[in-house]
Amino acid sequence: MKPIHITIAKKRPLIIMPDSQAHADGHAVLTYTYSVYRDQKNGDRNQFFEKEANLHLEKNNDPDYMGYITFEQPGRLFTYTADGATELSSNEVEEIIEQISEYRDTPTMWQI
Repeated sequence: MKPIHITIAKKRPLIIMPDSQAHADGHAVLTYTYSVYRDQKNGDRNQFFEKEANLHLEKNNDPDYMGYITFEQPGRLFTYTADGATELSSNEVEEIIEQISEYRDTPTMWQI
């Protein structure tokens, strides 16, 4: 999937790396995970490929990594896991969730 470039707090550019997994617990559940990175290179495409290779495979030591947000279906439960070098504030997490939700709900933003 292609990365989502957003800016929060009108000054903090981020790259959001989408990932999805299917789980079975007696019923099908989809979990959508979005890894959050600082966008230090202003949308450089090579930056995406470097970061995509490390998604959830092992401890992420990238200094731009800020953790990940999980959207669980049904019920739209959101969780933020701060396992990066920098932790997001609750206001920043809320803003990222709002922007990801808008992106998810507006197919023209992500369909080719």
